[in-house]
Amino acid sequence: MPQAVGRSTGTEKLAIDTIKVLAMDAVQAARSGHPGTPMALAPVGYVLWTRHLRHNPRDPGWFNRDRFVLSAGHASMFLYSLLYLTGYDVSLDDIRRFRQWGSSTPGHPEFGHTPGVETTTGPLGQGVANTVGMALAERWLAARYNRPGHEIVDHHTYALCSDGDLMEGISHEAAEIAGHQRLGKLIWIFDDNRITIEGSTDLATATDHGRRFEGYGWHTLSVDDGTDLDAIDAALTAARAETARPSLIVLRTVIAEGSPNMAGSASTHGAPLGGDEIAATKLNIGYPSLEPFHVEPAALEHWRARGAAGARSQTTWTRRLKAYRTAFPDLAAEFQQAISGELPAGWEDSLPDLSTAPATATRNHSGKVLQGAASAIPAMIGGSADLGGSNKTDIADGGDLLAESPAGRIIHFGVREHAMGAIMNGMALHGGIQPFGGTFLVFSDYMRPAIRLAALMGLPVIYVFTHDSIGLGEDGPTHQPVEHLAALRGIPGLLDLRPCDGPETAEAWRAALRNRTGPSFLSLTRQTVPLIDRGPGRPSADGLHRGGYIIREARSSRPDAIVIASGSEVGTALEARARLAADGIHVRVVSLPSWRLFAAQPAAYRNEILPAAVLKVSLEAGCTMGWERWVGTDGISIGVDGFGASAPFQEVYRRYGVTAEAVQRAVRESISQRNSAA
Repeated sequence: MPQAVGRSTGTEKLAIDTIKVLAMDAVQAARSGHPGTPMALAPVGYVLWTRHLRHNPRDPGWFNRDRFVLSAGHASMFLYSLLYLTGYDVSLDDIRRFRQWGSSTPGHPEFGHTPGVETTTGPLGQGVANTVGMALAERWLAARYNRPGHEIVDHHTYALCSDGDLMEGISHEAAEIAGHQRLGKLIWIFDDNRITIEGSTDLATATDHGRRFEGYGWHTLSVDDGTDLDAIDAALTAARAETARPSLIVLRTVIAEGSPNMAGSASTHGAPLGGDEIAATKLNIGYPSLEPFHVEPAALEHWRARGAAGARSQTTWTRRLKAYRTAFPDLAAEFQQAISGELPAGWEDSLPDLSTAPATATRNHSGKVLQGAASAIPAMIGGSADLGGSNKTDIADGGDLLAESPAGRIIHFGVREHAMGAIMNGMALHGGIQPFGGTFLVFSDYMRPAIRLAALMGLPVIYVFTHDSIGLGEDGPTHQPVEHLAALRGIPGLLDLRPCDGPETAEAWRAALRNRTGPSFLSLTRQTVPLIDRGPGRPSADGLHRGGYIIREARSSRPDAIVIASGSEVGTALEARARLAADGIHVRVVSLPSWRLFAAQPAAYRNEILPAAVLKVSLEAGCTMGWERWVGTDGISIGVDGFGASAPFQEVYRRYGVTAEAVQRAVRESISQRNSAA
């Protein structure tokens, strides 16, 4: 029977079928996983990775490589098969140990864990949104550093996404930004298999994604047969030729393609096919062996030859980079520093001295520090979710980053917090960029999945969260965060920073920028806070870098009580200290701007600051959950364990009892009870 036009034959077919076999066998051995999608995607994987994708398996971190993101992370065996076959440091034994403890082939792809994995995916929609950040970073770096005849930044970003990715709201946010930004080097391939875990996609959606993306300003193409290599190749070629718009290729596939009894079935989405069906599939596709994990030498040789071509691409680029260094030595030095992931030497000298800064909101202090940092760190770009003026996140003279001004430094994310978080992750993953983004603290909820993934991947992104408490006042409970600090502090690897005044705000930015191994957030006030009187000798705010420190000592050698506060409540704690001194009660005030930094200190330091036998009272205009860690079981936590209210902030604080009087009363009563018990 004659071969259908565009279908694979000979070695190509063997190479494609090897992906199917590895996916089936690995999922079967693990007794869990998703075999159907890798089987369906094998042809497009072959065409993309052998004919279009520029990458070097011998150097996964080559900077000018094309980026490929498997946003449909549940189909991880598709990616692991490609990595192994093309010659990355992923072995056949790693494939055999799919989803096992210590394996380099976990259930979903993890950045930093497996060579060649560009980002952690699995939570649907995150990967495609990351690619918008990657493409934005590529274009920004190209605009800043490329010169005629010296194009040292020139690569594409690809994503393979599922119907689930496109159902998630973040895909709408990110795709709209990509279309508005006219990111011509961004290409998404949509696996239109019309299957979800629960059955046909028509149970939940009837969206025409081609028309949807056209509305976003994308270039859209369709391939009606996911096994037609020529049609796939033509679509990818057309997408690469389109430079004014991002491209979406709608690829019609059949899940578990090749399986004689289960192709097209929802049951193949998230469960092993079973030994009998795997054998039947291998016979059906004409695979040479029924042995698990068998890879034909001819197929492996074919794949490895394609992988080796990437080394030649990198060699060509390295020669271009050498010529660029000769022609533009200063720019080349700046470029190399940016892509190293480290900050320029001397950047800390640019931060303003706020030791005598007048009383104002910490968001205003933050804005001043940001200007200083941005002046010394050219790769520092970012913006806000339509709140730049409120968050103080605009860069003076930075210029808007838009399609017509691609070297601008201010990104207008619009009211799209979730996409903002994921795009920041994509920029950090791409490299060469120090991203930051701002919104109100209460709206961190909208971007929490992206924040969690930034922490999971250890990305040095910075969140500027303003309007951080009931101190927001009249906007009321919908905008007043109460549980958000506790929720964010619960994310492993996320650095929390809630400064109390100008000096601490400067140090908070210093700590955030020094943190190269994970994300950081600054929690900042809308309302004015005083410059804190740190007492005799005016100790500096350097104590922030230890997470907590004595900001005012008691008036006796041993305190009767310790009041621990953060942010705007430090000033209230000092007022309470003065009131209690009039009662003959000597109070130490501890500023605790960062739980994570304080917890990382030696026990001896923590015990010195918060000795065990002394009454401790926490004061923070948020929920009290978690404060028992620092005040102990016999301590007192004053905060807000309900939603806020709309009124001038002074009245809200008074009504909720987050006041110096409340602290004074609580300390007096507790000490009286302790004395009575003694």
